Amino acid sequence: MNTEQLISDCRSALLETDPRTAVDEVIRRVVSEPGRLVRTLGEPDRAGIDILHQAHDLTILNVLWGPRMNLHPHNHNMWAVIGVYGGREDNTFYRRGENGLIRHGSKALEARDTIDLGETVIHSVANPLETLTAAIHVYPGDFFNTPRSEWDPETLEEHPYDVEHTLRVFEASNRRWRELQGG
Repeated sequence: MNTEQLISDCRSALLETDPRTAVDEVIRRVVSEPGRLVRTLGEPDRAGIDILHQAHDLTILNVLWGPRMNLHPHNHNMWAVIGVYGGREDNTFYRRGENGLIRHGSKALEARDTIDLGETVIHSVANPLETLTAAIHVYPGDFFNTPRSEWDPETLEEHPYDVEHTLRVFEASNRRWRELQGG
């Protein structure tokens, strides 16, 4: 599978009666062969968010989590399908309570695993490994231009989502990754 095929398959899935399930089937198929996906996208060598496709109705990201990286709680305000093709992604789920967020479970994803998240899900993501974790994330909208929230990981205070803040978290992770690599 190449990137164009992935985009085409996800676009077709969006036209199905149940687009979320159809996208999940596409991503299950894609991450079932991690080696093939690595050959298509390249061997992960840094933490970051690679945009494979961005439009008003579909965003596909290659998310590369750095070693021991933790991303603060956030929501998407749209459903999402995530498929891991290398490493491990630990999701912690929250729900809104009278006094802020309440932890509401967790799910660890390893290579070949997928998860579909509803549009109201609030979660944080951690890579518990000393290596990079790689995952495909699909959203049925413009991920970068949809208003949403993030929460301070210490106080759980809600703020408007800040893409620049998230990118700084990835850059800090890259510094740690370089240190682990001896550079």
